[in-house]
Amino acid sequence: MSNGKDGAAKENSSQMTLKECLDECMEALDLFLNNHFSESLERLRPRVNESMYHALIYATVLEMQAMMTFQHDDITNAGNTMKCAQEICQRFRRKSPSLVNVKSSGEALTEEQLHAEACYAECQLQRAALTFLQDENMVSFIKGGIKVRNSYLIYKQLHSYIQSHNSLKGPSHIHLEGGISFGIGAFNLTLSLFPARILKVLEFAGFSGDKEYGLSQLHDGATGMNLRSMLCALLLLCYYTFLTFILGTGEGEVSDAEELLKPFRLRYPQGAIFLFFAGRTEEIKGNIDGAVALFEEGCKAQQAWKQFHHMCYWELMWCFTYKRVWKMAYFYADLLSQESRWSKAMYVYMKAAYLSMLPQDEARPFGEDEVELFRQVPTFKQKIAGKSPPTEKFAIRKARRYKARCPVRLPVPVLEMMYMWNGFTMISKRPELTDGMIQTLVEAERTLLKSPGNEYSVDDHCLIQLLKGLCLKNQGQIQAAEECFSKVYTSEKKIKFDHYLVPNSLLELSLLYIDNGRRDEAVKLLQKAKNNYKEYSMESRTQFRIHAALAKLKADRSDQEEITHL
Repeated sequence: MSNGKDGAAKENSSQMTLKECLDECMEALDLFLNNHFSESLERLRPRVNESMYHALIYATVLEMQAMMTFQHDDITNAGNTMKCAQEICQRFRRKSPSLVNVKSSGEALTEEQLHAEACYAECQLQRAALTFLQDENMVSFIKGGIKVRNSYLIYKQLHSYIQSHNSLKGPSHIHLEGGISFGIGAFNLTLSLFPARILKVLEFAGFSGDKEYGLSQLHDGATGMNLRSMLCALLLLCYYTFLTFILGTGEGEVSDAEELLKPFRLRYPQGAIFLFFAGRTEEIKGNIDGAVALFEEGCKAQQAWKQFHHMCYWELMWCFTYKRVWKMAYFYADLLSQESRWSKAMYVYMKAAYLSMLPQDEARPFGEDEVELFRQVPTFKQKIAGKSPPTEKFAIRKARRYKARCPVRLPVPVLEMMYMWNGFTMISKRPELTDGMIQTLVEAERTLLKSPGNEYSVDDHCLIQLLKGLCLKNQGQIQAAEECFSKVYTSEKKIKFDHYLVPNSLLELSLLYIDNGRRDEAVKLLQKAKNNYKEYSMESRTQFRIHAALAKLKADRSDQEEITHL
């Protein structure tokens, strides 16, 4: 970067103080949260080449859009814009190579230089997230990992620095603290979710995440009136309402999510983002009709960004799945297949799956045929970070059996995919929904028993046993659920295709044991599931859930030891 550019940037930025820049960025975020997306970007655009905060927030909005569209051009544009934002931040940073050197020398940083460090670290963190999406080889994961690590080191040094320089609290210090809380909180929470073997692949050897510390940092950031409060809140809401279900044991902290949402819902009653998360919290509570109403309201609230609609359509599809209203669920899968770029293979698979749940003699919407749709699934395969998304690979593999001239039907493809998204936990608070699923599974089992045996028979029977076990667990029939999971595990050598069923049956059996105080037995099963099975469908997701269960047991034991000690 030339001295001329440095000088120009500082001269231009001096026309607006740091506080004025932050105030204008807060106004732009306010517009964004009120669904005025274009106006938000217009407010920021004039100063993106001169203000580090305008550059950062502008790039952040584009990144959020890119992550929803999954369109290559949007991801590339967001990445380039974030790189430019990082260059703007670099102009305002102190030229010393490290904050450690500054701290040891006793020198003081200006308020602007401190903010530049936080903005620079945040740019690196967000560029890493885009790197995981954009590049098409494993090297991108290593590059992304290095960016995250470098970002965290800056946050850590910043945190240490401001703790030892309390006298340097400028008028915009609350925004600096919010930025540091976001970075340290995001790093600790995210890393706490990762199993050790995945961390090694991502080049984080030697790092570990403290979940509770990460959550507390993000809560501090979310509840303060600072520029990062929205980002902190959104990450927490994602954790409470999605990550704990998809990558955890399905124990979402709904009350925490609701408490977090309250002030945002009051301030932005028609904000599409917050209507979406409000719908998700109702869904988790088992209030499916309330969730449907909120997702529909979220769609009506704005028309500018269709990507928000797609998020709602996905949840509406599952809401109608839980109610076994297959045609309505099909309708939303069809909308997604036409409008969303995330995974057309998955959407078409779900369309076919819903049609296959209808009686044979019932008319199909739009005259579509499930066998033909299943056959189309592989043609929509895509690649993200050099690989197809795991759920897409799973859908393509399951659809393979329809290649045959007279295919053997999948018994309950919708319920199988519902399990992959931990949907049986979602219906656990509504006995009538579990009863309905049991009825569907009993009918499928009856059909299987009547049919002549084939190469898929054992796998299909084991799938039904796994899903029945989950329903029986929801109903409190512990012994019957245990028998179902055990039947899958003892059939291990007979399973030909769906090898994922065995480690998942061990995982579900261990979670059943945890709920019933059989801790030592649970640990043995989790270790077996973790170490004895490799290269099966959706392995990463299962490993995340095993890690979460083991972490929960460790936390419970620590709590008990602390109580005993006291």
